[in-house]
Amino acid sequence: MDDASYCATPVPAPVGPEADAGPPFAECVLCREPTEYPESARGATLCPVCAWQEAGRSACSG
Repeated sequence: MDDASYCATPVPAPVGPEADAGPPFAECVLCREPTEYPESARGATLCPVCAWQEAGRSACSG
């Protein structure tokens, strides 16, 4: 039972321009930063920071 993949070193995640090689992401409608949603997503897309701020505003609005 000699399995070489058991001790294989994992490949590190890409850093820099290679990390952005995924699909094109939609822009946040408030700050224009990339979101976690693809460009094909419908509706008002928010980045995680703006989504968190909007949740705080709506929770405190009454």
